[in-house]
Amino acid sequence: MPKHSAGPAAGPSQRQLRVAEEVRHALSAVFARAEFRDPDLAGLHVTVTEVRASPDLKHMTAFVSGLGRELPEAQMRALRRVAPWLRTQVAKSVRLRSAPDLHFQQDTALDYAMQIDRALRQPEVARDLSPRPDDEA
Repeated sequence: MPKHSAGPAAGPSQRQLRVAEEVRHALSAVFARAEFRDPDLAGLHVTVTEVRASPDLKHMTAFVSGLGRELPEAQMRALRRVAPWLRTQVAKSVRLRSAPDLHFQQDTALDYAMQIDRALRQPEVARDLSPRPDDEA
């Protein structure tokens, strides 16, 4: 009998999903407290929309946005600068064998969804998506 292995295309495991969600909650709590000393992060309002974990749970990629819009590049650089401090804060909240390295990336899912919505609302596309009169009978 052939062995069925979960290859790279199998998707994240339940453990990866659970730990990533715990890290997302921990990061959100840190951002809600806004205890940053970095002037580029003063008054920062960040939404952590998703966290993806590597299979070994040593790296976490946090997708962030600034309340429905992209964060300015200066704030993204500042987030990357304070990543070691954020790693320590996450390690205090989430019990793992080792604290994961945090990587930050802009979340563009909302922009992409709005672009698709605009495309679907174009008259040419709406015409193609509406039922034809001969299809109703």
